[in-house]
Amino acid sequence: MYHPKAKQKLMSLAVAAACAAFIAPVHAQESDQAGVSPAPSNSGEVQTVVVSGLRASLGSSMNLKRNADGVVDGIVAADIGKFPDTNLAESLQRISGVSIDRSIGEGSKVTVRGVGPDFNLVLLNGRQMPTSNLGDLNGRAFDFANVASEAISQIQVYKTGRAESPTGGIGATVNVMTARPLERPGMVASFGAKAVHDTSHNNLPGDIKQGSATTPEFSGIYSNTFDNNRFGVSLSASYQERNLGFNQAAVSNGWRGPWKAGEGPITQSSATNPPKAGEVYSLPQNLNYNMNGVQRERTNGQLTLQWAPLRELTTTLDYTYSENKIHTRRQDLSAWFNFGPSVSTWGNGPAAGPLQYTELIPGGNADIAMGGADFATRTQNKSLGFNAAWKTDDLKLELDVHKSSATSGADSPFGSSNVLGTASFSRGDTTVDFSNAFPVLSIKGADFTKAPQQVTGSVFQNGYMKGEIEQAQFKGNLKLLEASSLKFGLSANEVKNRSAISTQQRDTWGGATKPSDYPASMFHQESLSKYFDQFGGSKNPNLFTQFYTFNFAELRALTSKLTGLPELYLPKNTFDTDQRTQEKSKSAYLQFGTDWNTAIPMHTNIGVRYETTDVVSTALVPAATGISWVSANEFPLSFGAPTFTTLTGKYKHWLPSVDWDADIRSDMKLRASYGETIGRPRYDQIQGGTTLDRLARDFGGTGSQGNPQLKPVKSKNLDLSWEWYYAQQSFASLGLFYKNLSNYAGQSKFTDTPFNLHTPVGGALWNEAVSKGNCGTDRVCIRNYIFRNHANAPGVTRGADDASGNATGTIVGQPSDPVMSFEINSFSNQKKERLKGAELNVQHMFGDSGFGLSANYTWVDSGLKYDNAKVGEQFALVGLSNSANLVGIYEDKNWTVRAAYNWRDKFLSSTFDGAGPNPNYTEAYGQLDLSVGYAYNDKLSFQFEAINVTNETQRVHGRAESMALFVTQAGPRYMLGARYKF
Repeated sequence: MYHPKAKQKLMSLAVAAACAAFIAPVHAQESDQAGVSPAPSNSGEVQTVVVSGLRASLGSSMNLKRNADGVVDGIVAADIGKFPDTNLAESLQRISGVSIDRSIGEGSKVTVRGVGPDFNLVLLNGRQMPTSNLGDLNGRAFDFANVASEAISQIQVYKTGRAESPTGGIGATVNVMTARPLERPGMVASFGAKAVHDTSHNNLPGDIKQGSATTPEFSGIYSNTFDNNRFGVSLSASYQERNLGFNQAAVSNGWRGPWKAGEGPITQSSATNPPKAGEVYSLPQNLNYNMNGVQRERTNGQLTLQWAPLRELTTTLDYTYSENKIHTRRQDLSAWFNFGPSVSTWGNGPAAGPLQYTELIPGGNADIAMGGADFATRTQNKSLGFNAAWKTDDLKLELDVHKSSATSGADSPFGSSNVLGTASFSRGDTTVDFSNAFPVLSIKGADFTKAPQQVTGSVFQNGYMKGEIEQAQFKGNLKLLEASSLKFGLSANEVKNRSAISTQQRDTWGGATKPSDYPASMFHQESLSKYFDQFGGSKNPNLFTQFYTFNFAELRALTSKLTGLPELYLPKNTFDTDQRTQEKSKSAYLQFGTDWNTAIPMHTNIGVRYETTDVVSTALVPAATGISWVSANEFPLSFGAPTFTTLTGKYKHWLPSVDWDADIRSDMKLRASYGETIGRPRYDQIQGGTTLDRLARDFGGTGSQGNPQLKPVKSKNLDLSWEWYYAQQSFASLGLFYKNLSNYAGQSKFTDTPFNLHTPVGGALWNEAVSKGNCGTDRVCIRNYIFRNHANAPGVTRGADDASGNATGTIVGQPSDPVMSFEINSFSNQKKERLKGAELNVQHMFGDSGFGLSANYTWVDSGLKYDNAKVGEQFALVGLSNSANLVGIYEDKNWTVRAAYNWRDKFLSSTFDGAGPNPNYTEAYGQLDLSVGYAYNDKLSFQFEAINVTNETQRVHGRAESMALFVTQAGPRYMLGARYKF
């Protein structure tokens, strides 16, 4: 067996990260670094400190942690327009307890203290932000890939619940703050440009490459104040291009099962070391190798206007815009398994995966599938907000309103997702070797000359998602006596989410056209192995490496013409499913804070928040009308006019919080916090209707149904921490946390017969073929018998024989046939569990040498773990993992160097694969990033950055390590830029 590289290299790369800080010339650190006052404050307000330089930025972040109520961590920009990372998620992962999910090589979503992205709330300047992501339709997770970092002044991560914080963040509430001109009087302006070179772009087939591997990035910010600092304006903008690629070996349709030992398609006589009694096993539905060329364009901008007509009054009007466009071209090679006669070798249980699996294909006429895709998406975020703050010595009042939206949809006439299938029908016995990290596919009898490539089935989809938030907040802070304050507030939120999708699918996987319809020049021969050169298995001589690529647009146009059915090779103009959810929430809070003049100075904050939410969920769902049997194991559903259904729900909560801290020494602090928080269900968990999946199998179909009456997950949180601030920019801390989770919603499954759909399986014609045709379970034989003996029977439509001599056509279920059963996935509140963990954090600056080190480690544990040997309903916490960070820095008058190593242990990333409710485990992963800056003078500086320096790969597996799901390689990325301050 194998061991992931991340596990092998954790210590060596951690040491490398620290040592890399020493590559710059060593100069004595100047003593006039921007000062950061370490003096403690129990005001409950997070202090804003203007700093310059990376080392001073770390000191300011330290003070943010020290001076806040509860457990708060954060990152402060080294200078306006100069955030430490180009991606906010990449910065957040440096904070203890924060881990990230990556998409196309960039940080996208955050997990905090083992709590997954859906249960972390993201705010922009204290305002709740909508979410929209076609890659996770109906989720609540905010995608940080949509936001550039140029205008961000700081990020605050509130890990403990507070009455004044909006609800929705069980793991944390993340507040992203942008620059405000009146907070930095005078003119500040800068412009930056970068050249980005992504090495992953070079390792792609020519048919999917887009543009050049080297692309530009531009950013600028202007901020100024006028009229004696009573009026301020700031404008920031950025434009970023990136051309990249990633190559992936995948069991993309998931692992069928699990079956119990002795059941299912595997027989003891055909298996070596077969699963034993009490164990379960699964089989791959297919094996797919896909190469992906991606073009990403990201545009961000923000305009902020501030006016202070009175000394006590400041008004702010701001507008934020972002656009993220992603264009993907894909080519793949795959083999589909139908669980017929096989030979296999198995690993050990309790959840057994095959080490080798061979499906025997008599006649050698199965398909070698080679698909292509060309699709694009666009996500737009818009936010318009107004804030008025009145502040005197004893009273502060604030009114804040905003309207924000996030919209994702197709950015291509070919839709937001698509595939055009081609195949050579010459596949004989097919073997997959899963014994190593990289699965190796072997095929006997392949002959592209005898069976040339032809177009088969196709899928064209249009996805759409839009989130909208209208929010009004009124806050107050009244100073009482000399050392106490009362915070109070009211808010009203209306959150709307709409997600919709249409699917234009042609299930002609046995062939839609003839091979002779296409000129040979349309298909381009490629060798698979070179695209997976980071994996040893790519050099395995048994790997089937020959495949053909094509220009998607040209092949789609020709096929559309040849079939005379152009409407089937474009996405629909109407949606098949349309889910709309509205949540109206009202809340009020009180929070009382006071200092205690005792022998040991203490501060307490006691608060309570009341929140009530009404949910209305409406869904347009297709009404299924019939089932057609179109190929060996393809039973697509037909649908009539869709219908809307509406369901409602309601919940309310009292959420208390208590924060206590004590300065046991002038440089040492103890904290204790208790708070109750809630995390709202995902939108797909509360959809208003039943949706059936379009493709069923001979054993039945699948579908999903929401539950708008789901209650939010409620967490009772206890935090203890010790913090030692032993030098101006150095500290050590140990934090312990405990979360008692209730109302956790997991997948539940039930069997139903929606729409009473009749299936040919088990009907009169099927049974006759089994008995009189001696077909047994051979579905190809059964189809041939029915077409050749009952071509004119009701529901039977025979086509021409294919190249292998097998009959084609459709067999539609009749009223006398059995009714198909569907496994319906739904959701319910049933589980209570605890989550506990610890965070160790150290930041040390080595005097005035210019060197510094930041390190942290987070350990988490919970009983909400997936049982790989269990069949049926599961409740598990997605995202739970240990993590560690090590950052080494060097800084002097001219040089700034930072080497950052981030590591995340294995974690459950999903409880669903393409086959059903099965686990996805993302294996341990570590990444080393490096940045070097040189200040030529006070105005001009240069930067070099390297991302994923050691070219790490990623792997996801199922119930056993041998059950590969996704094995991905990309490549390092390098950036060279300059920045000029005016």
